[in-house]
Amino acid sequence: MPKVTMIHHVNVAISDRQRTREWYEKVLGAEFLDRGAARNERQLQLRIGSGEMHFTETPEPMRVPAVHFAVEVDNWEATLAHLDALGVPYSHGGARRTEPTSDGEDARYGQREDTEQYYTYIHDPDGNMIELVYHPLGLEDATGNPVQVGHNAPGLRWRQLPDAMSNV
Repeated sequence: MPKVTMIHHVNVAISDRQRTREWYEKVLGAEFLDRGAARNERQLQLRIGSGEMHFTETPEPMRVPAVHFAVEVDNWEATLAHLDALGVPYSHGGARRTEPTSDGEDARYGQREDTEQYYTYIHDPDGNMIELVYHPLGLEDATGNPVQVGHNAPGLRWRQLPDAMSNV
């Protein structure tokens, strides 16, 4: 059976292309991918970290409460400070609650017991939920070797390799 090598992109429904582009650039450091006039008109495409997000404009995007996507951040404290500076609300339950819970836990973010991974949720201008995660222990392969993930490598882009179609 062939193996999936990576998720190429995720497509999200939005109502305002310019507002979405500005928000993702400002909040998540996204980079606009200029794919030519025809494709740019059809959809907004952004690079976020080492992945791509595509956005399709529709008059009334449908929202499903628990549906979200997650991105890894490189510095937890700096991420929270950035969200605070921009006035972007965040919460550990996905709801837009920011006050402490009844047990005194900070409602703005959580920490998983098994991995010590921090997480919180934000919403884009159309209400799409985004989970921000931070793995303070780092990433490793099955044998315990540290793994580095390429992020925003300058000058790299996807392109069709000359012999790629021979595998089809």
